Amino acid sequence: MSSDLKCDFCQKIFDLADLRNRTGVFRDRERAGVKLSEMLEEYEGSDAVVLGIPAGGVPVAIPIAKILKLDMDVAVVSKITLPWNTEVGYGAMAFDGSVKLNQDMITRMGITEVEIENDISSTSEKIKRRLINFRGDKPFPDLVNRIVILVDDGVASGFTMLSAVEALKNKGANRLIIAVPTAHLQALERISYEVDGIYCANIRGGWGFAVADAYQAWYDVEEHEVMYLLKERNK
Repeated sequence: MSSDLKCDFCQKIFDLADLRNRTGVFRDRERAGVKLSEMLEEYEGSDAVVLGIPAGGVPVAIPIAKILKLDMDVAVVSKITLPWNTEVGYGAMAFDGSVKLNQDMITRMGITEVEIENDISSTSEKIKRRLINFRGDKPFPDLVNRIVILVDDGVASGFTMLSAVEALKNKGANRLIIAVPTAHLQALERISYEVDGIYCANIRGGWGFAVADAYQAWYDVEEHEVMYLLKERNK
């Protein structure tokens, strides 16, 4: 594990040097979670809590929590997507209703205020549904004086992760660690100023970054799969 990346903010970032700028390095999300658990072994058996970001972050987070014998829950966050392309996000909303928007992208794409309001409203409904489906009426874990390990299946722009970080700080988290299998270096720069550490096995730079390119087997994780995985985890 290395933190010798050549950048001003990289003292907080730990990656695997032999995986840098490579694609297809993980068989699937579960194996990516196993690899991250090896990087996070110092937290084994501690009071840290693992929080997976649904949907794709949950199958990564589960093996981390299992192998390291840590508590696990979910931090529900969702991209706010373009009105004409639901695969592309221009912001994100977290479980506490906080919103982060990419103003540069909004200007560049010509997204109107009405479209933004409509997109935020539909994202809010999605968040509410997922909170019910994934958490029910279970109280959110107490984060004060605990290490929080926030997990997703990858980071492209960083807006989803930053939204989650802000919401968790609002919940009292005072030590935040990010753990992701793959990420764009510029996105990690944005995030690094808001957290205490970042563990990312596969860091890539350049144009055309896609989270999916780090995986040999990639698919969109559906809500019913997340519900099943969480149910199995909680048995």
